Amino acid sequence: MPSHSPYPIKIAGGLGSPYSIKMRAVLRYRRFPHQWVYRNSSFDDLPTPSVLLLPALSFPDADGSYPDAMVDSSPLIMRLEELEHDRSVVPVDPVVAFIDYLLEDFGDEWVTKAMYHYRWFYELDVAKAQVLLPLDLDQQVPSERLEQFSDYITDRQKGRMALVGSTEANRPIIEESYERLLDLLAARFCELPFLLGSRPGRGDFGIFGQLSQLIGFDPVPRAIAEERAPRVVHWTMAMDDLGWLPTMGDGGWIDRADLGRALGSVLEEMGATYAPFMIANSEALATGASEMVCIIGGREYRQEPFKYQGKCLEWLRHEYDKLSEPDRVFVERLIEGTGLENLF
Repeated sequence: MPSHSPYPIKIAGGLGSPYSIKMRAVLRYRRFPHQWVYRNSSFDDLPTPSVLLLPALSFPDADGSYPDAMVDSSPLIMRLEELEHDRSVVPVDPVVAFIDYLLEDFGDEWVTKAMYHYRWFYELDVAKAQVLLPLDLDQQVPSERLEQFSDYITDRQKGRMALVGSTEANRPIIEESYERLLDLLAARFCELPFLLGSRPGRGDFGIFGQLSQLIGFDPVPRAIAEERAPRVVHWTMAMDDLGWLPTMGDGGWIDRADLGRALGSVLEEMGATYAPFMIANSEALATGASEMVCIIGGREYRQEPFKYQGKCLEWLRHEYDKLSEPDRVFVERLIEGTGLENLF
C-alpha cells in the first residue's frame, strides 16, 4: 500500500489489549489513514490471520480490497516504515536505533508481565476487566450472555497466570520492577518528552502499550503510578494520540554519545530483569526444560518457557550481528556492566 492510498489501513483490536493500543498510537502518530474496529465484533470484516493475536492489521490493495491480515506489533511497525519514511519511529543512527529496538522488546516481553499480573492478581482489577473486556465484542450483549462471557474470560486469563509468571513467589519481582520503571521514566521525562529525544521511537510505543493498561485501565497499578509518578501518568495519556506532534525531518533524536547519561539507569534495570529472563527462557527452550529459572534482584524467578520470547532473542541477536563493527563496539561499551551484554 503506497502512502498516498485512498484506502485506510484496517486495525482490529481491543481496548484492553496493550498491543492494540500500541499499534493504534503508532498509526495516529505516523498519520496513516486507518479504521479501528473491535476484533471479532459485528464490525470486524478483516481476514483471519494465521495466528489469532491482537491486533490484526490489514493493508489495502490498489483496488481497495483487503486480502490478508498481519499480527505481531514489532514487524507491523517495520512494515509501516517500508510504506512511508516521514515521521519515522526508527532513529537514523544505527546505534540509537538498536537501543530503541531493545527498549521496545523490553516493553513487549518484560513490562507486559506487570500488565498481566496486576489485571488478574488483584480482585479490584479483575472486577473491572471481567465486566468491560467482553463489551468490545458487543456493547449491546444481553446481561445473561455478558455474565457468561465475563466468567469465560476471567477463568481463562486467571488460569494462564502461572504460565506467564504471575505467581505469589514472583509477585515481589514483578511489582518492584514496575515501581522502579515508574521512577526511572519519571526522571527521564523531567529532561525530554520521550526516551530518545523530542520524538517517540519504537521503545516509547512498546512501553506505552503496557502502560496504557497499567495506568489507563487497571485500578491498582494506576493508583501506584498516580502517587509515585504523575509525570508518567500524563505521558501515558499523551502518547495515545501524537498526531499533532511536529517532527523535524530526521532530527529530534538523542546523540549516541548521550545514551549512557540519559538511559544508563534504564539499561541497568533492563539488564537486571529482562535480560536474565530472556536468557533463562532461551536456555530452557534449548534443553527442553519444562521450567525456566533465573535470579532477579536476589530472588528466584520461575515460569514455563515461552517459544515466542525465544524467537525474540534470536531476532535481537540478528540485529546485533547486523551492526557494523564500529557500531557494535559502541553498543558493547554502552551496555557493558548493565547485564544486557549477556544477551549477546
